[in-house]
Amino acid sequence: MKYTTLGRSGAVVSTCSLGTMTFGAETPSEVAHQQLDTYFEAGGTFVETADVYSGGEAERIIGDWLAKRSPAVRENVFLAGKGRFPVGVEPRDAGLSRRHLSRALDASLRRLGCEHIDLYQLHAWDPLTPLNESLGFLEDAVRSGKISYGGLSNFTGWQIALAAAHAQDRFPLISMQPQYSLLVREVEWEIVPACLATGLGVLPWSPLGGGWLTGKYRRDQRPSGATRLGEDPNRGVEAYDLRSTQERTWRTLDAVAAVANGREATMSQVSLAWLSAQPGVTSIVLGARTVEQLEDNLGAAGLELSEDELAILSEASDPGAAQYPYGPAGLAQRSRSLD
Repeated sequence: MKYTTLGRSGAVVSTCSLGTMTFGAETPSEVAHQQLDTYFEAGGTFVETADVYSGGEAERIIGDWLAKRSPAVRENVFLAGKGRFPVGVEPRDAGLSRRHLSRALDASLRRLGCEHIDLYQLHAWDPLTPLNESLGFLEDAVRSGKISYGGLSNFTGWQIALAAAHAQDRFPLISMQPQYSLLVREVEWEIVPACLATGLGVLPWSPLGGGWLTGKYRRDQRPSGATRLGEDPNRGVEAYDLRSTQERTWRTLDAVAAVANGREATMSQVSLAWLSAQPGVTSIVLGARTVEQLEDNLGAAGLELSEDELAILSEASDPGAAQYPYGPAGLAQRSRSLD
């Protein structure tokens, strides 16, 4: 396992973090505890969760695991939570209002059995709540000792820039959690540059494209069985009919398979190694159903791809920006040289 600081902070975290969205849903509590044990035995330190994961059950599972571990183990955990969406509360308020976030954070702390969360993230933009109200809550939560740092999740580039400008000198806003993988690279056009410009560490979620980058799915063969798309082929942005009709998907998978064969690694490990090498990426959020899947993913921590291998994967997965504003014409317009 490797370690780095998170954004413009002194917080040291492992470059692979453990996502817990499957806990309490696809992953029962016993297996979830085994995943946590496996992750920390491998040197991991960063556990990512949210109040909406399995309706709060993921936080309860983590809390049960923490309660059974020594103080030394608990001290080594860097814990990240998120709030915005309703979790069985009455009235069912949601969003980034001070009222909702205050209740959401306190409920998360109760489920986790903690008095403090290291990183608390705004789970998505809220167009109905003034941004200063949301950031004011994070500022007060830092001052009260309930959290150490604030973060963002699923914000767009202009929203990141606005939040960072308003948070400056008030409290440490240090991270942004976007969907990012070889199959979702459009974040490189505005979101990643905004993070780089404002000093936010990038924490990619769904780094394997919902399982696509493991190589488990085949062209013209609808998935079946005990996989995410096998159980629900129309699942969100990773739906089979949506991605299977894009030639870029299969071109990317072929490139990943070729590099994996050359390195005697799995496609998952190669995909994660590519992502870890991208600018701004601090810690990749690994989400696994089983301990075996997690162990395979953790194998990416020691895999460093060559410049040629990185280029092969980047070229194959290029989403193909239009000439303007993100393609060659736009880039040339924004460049300047004294030569």
